[in-house]
Amino acid sequence: MSQYKGKTFLITGGTGSFGNAVLNRFLSTDIGEIRIFSRDEKKQDDMRHEFQAKMPECAEKLKFYLGDVRDITSVKNAMHGVDFIFHAAALKQVPSCEFFPIEAVKTNVLGTDNVLTAAIEEGVKCVICLSTDKAAYPVNAMGTSKAMMEKVVVAKSRTVSPEKTVICATRYGNVMCSRGSVIPLWIEQIKEGLPITITDPDMTRFIMSLEEAVDLVLFAFENGVSGDILVQKAPACTIGTLANAVRELFAPESEIRIIGIRHGEKLYETLLTNEECAGAVDLGDFYRVPCDKRDLNYEKYFSCGDTERNPLTEFNSNNTRLLTVAEVKEKLLSLDYIKDELKKINGEEV
Repeated sequence: MSQYKGKTFLITGGTGSFGNAVLNRFLSTDIGEIRIFSRDEKKQDDMRHEFQAKMPECAEKLKFYLGDVRDITSVKNAMHGVDFIFHAAALKQVPSCEFFPIEAVKTNVLGTDNVLTAAIEEGVKCVICLSTDKAAYPVNAMGTSKAMMEKVVVAKSRTVSPEKTVICATRYGNVMCSRGSVIPLWIEQIKEGLPITITDPDMTRFIMSLEEAVDLVLFAFENGVSGDILVQKAPACTIGTLANAVRELFAPESEIRIIGIRHGEKLYETLLTNEECAGAVDLGDFYRVPCDKRDLNYEKYFSCGDTERNPLTEFNSNNTRLLTVAEVKEKLLSLDYIKDELKKINGEEV
């Protein structure tokens, strides 16, 4: 962590699951300051009290800024002296965005442009914008808004020297037990004696922990070239497998009820499209999708091109490694949230 010694981080949407994971990872290091920027004063107050109790020796490094990425003035107010930005503020619930698509545009697209504009003006060293597998071949409003967010990231990276500000995006799948995700919903259903409701047991989804999501962003900070979209090679599982893993851990007798696919959902998700494969670079545990450096001189498009095609093919949640119920249970048992919930159900002190 020495490269971050004395530096100032800003996390937009910082009261969410990702912001909490970053704080748990960084607050006790030699980092100088972490700023939480969000629009919910109640969540900020809860987070302030939580970390004052949990990490009293370093809680003074934690600063809170009330504002909204939709309002560039409030963004600029939090930007002075910032070295690095995790841009996590987003509307991310698929059904909500499906019913209110303009709201998704205001936060996910225009809000990102505001953050990047302010970061460039302030001379922030590096900005990492968090995207989603739903941005690849988007079929819903949430995914479409995130796809446009990625286009804003790439376009904005062309307007500033990387010596001044590096701008990258990370794209990843479902983060287990994050706020608003399905596993906490199932656990609450089990506690209330209700059936576990699933959409389609054969639907596949990439899964990763919050720690792995933070690892991807740190990899982007340390290895990303401005304009990159960085993708982690994550495993996946079917929704049926995930539900059975949760049921076996918490209540083997629970019923699983199939309710059908919701508004705007896919049967599988894609992290790397066939089109992106043409220029993608395989980095082992990650893919790098570099920025297309061509300009608007269209004459070039009629006179030259690429004669060889990259052998990579689409990376999706059907053709990655599918985890078994036992493997998913092992992954779940590594999460503090699951450990705490199991203790609660067993009447143990958390």
